[in-house]
Amino acid sequence: MDSKLLEMLVCPVTKGPLIYDRERQELVSKSARLAYPIRDGIPVMLEEEARRLGPEEAE
Repeated sequence: MDSKLLEMLVCPVTKGPLIYDRERQELVSKSARLAYPIRDGIPVMLEEEARRLGPEEAE
């Protein structure tokens, strides 16, 4: 994931910052409790494609 791209991206729901999870290939929005997938190096920033975070992941 390009660090410059990551700096520009925000959560489409909350407009808050995202955290790159290299292991799961996701961009995590703790404020929205969503994890957006990265497919073939491209972030999929759609709420309906995002995975809901469990209670332990959102902390």
